[in-house]
Amino acid sequence: MALIVQKYGGTSVGSVERIRLVAERVARARAEGHSLVVVVSAMSGETNRLLALGRELAGSPDPREMDALVATGEQVSAALVAIALSDRGVPARSLLGHQVRLMTDDAFTKARIKAIDDSRLLKVLDAGRVAVVAGFQGVDEEGNITTLGRGGSDTTAVAIAAALGAEVCEIYTDVDGVYTADPRVCPSARKIERISYEEMLELASLGAKVLQLRSVEVAMKYGVAVHVRTSFSEETGTMVTKEDASLESIVVTGVTSDRNTAKVTIRGVVDQPGIAAAVFEALAQRHVSVDMIIQNVSEDGRTDLTFTVAQDDADTACAIAAEALVEKREVLVDPDVVKVSIVGLGMRSHAGVAARMFRLLADASVNIQAISTSEIKVSCLIEARHADLAVRTLHDGFLG
Repeated sequence: MALIVQKYGGTSVGSVERIRLVAERVARARAEGHSLVVVVSAMSGETNRLLALGRELAGSPDPREMDALVATGEQVSAALVAIALSDRGVPARSLLGHQVRLMTDDAFTKARIKAIDDSRLLKVLDAGRVAVVAGFQGVDEEGNITTLGRGGSDTTAVAIAAALGAEVCEIYTDVDGVYTADPRVCPSARKIERISYEEMLELASLGAKVLQLRSVEVAMKYGVAVHVRTSFSEETGTMVTKEDASLESIVVTGVTSDRNTAKVTIRGVVDQPGIAAAVFEALAQRHVSVDMIIQNVSEDGRTDLTFTVAQDDADTACAIAAEALVEKREVLVDPDVVKVSIVGLGMRSHAGVAARMFRLLADASVNIQAISTSEIKVSCLIEARHADLAVRTLHDGFLG
């Protein structure tokens, strides 16, 4: 019998009836003799409701107080699931982030896990109970409630699985696995049975919504087996696992698009050492993550510096960039862009993949504004209006 960590997303606990179904699934696994830690998200729509309340009261609410506010969503879910389990005769105990002692840094709204004290969890499990943990939240060294960013319950679950040495971390969501593309955009998309940590990491960072990026990072670092599946059926889903020869034989594993992208351009900066460093150091200090970076050829000693950030960070990035420059320059934002990407381990050993991607987009009359690559991915920045067309074109071209 095994120790299993199960995580249930917002749609899986979105109503009393669905919570009962979760309790039934957990009860079946426990009846098979397994020890279980269950990590839950807030009920579907609850986090958005709480965020809207805070923003209705203040245009820029204090991040610390927003974390204290939105963390209550997971508290409700954890208690309800524990109640449902107890009603079925399954002893359970709900635990919040600070009770688990899931320690984080103090980057409110996007905190990172530093350590987990597993003693409380082990005590609950040793007593024969199911531990029901509120996902998405932790506590910093000052005792403040912190949250891990959107999708943070995935990271909570994988980190707990790593800390406890669980046999598997099952991520239950509203889709039945990882697909070669978004099925809502690309009808020919297929479910992937097995995918490497590296490929899943790239897909998560490039807009795939199935797993949070940091959860994949933790899984890869500690070798946690992750099974992505749906809570609405008994079907097997997608196993996220270590790289092997069979996975390397596939040139392109998936196509994805990231609509949460904005392009920031600083016009006419002086082309000299230290300018880029000043801008990007200032962004890093404010926890603004930068993706693509493009610097144009210098003309008359000046150049344009362009980079992409998440849309929510666009205004902040503009203000930071303007402050970081001694000489004030025009800073422009373009939110109407999308990053489309192809990902696959086989790209390491196959020439011409990027060229084929560019030709496919060109034949579809999709203009490329910027390009970035790694060993196993190629990404192109394009106009947002071409996003769906680009995904279907690339999927049909590489995986059709």
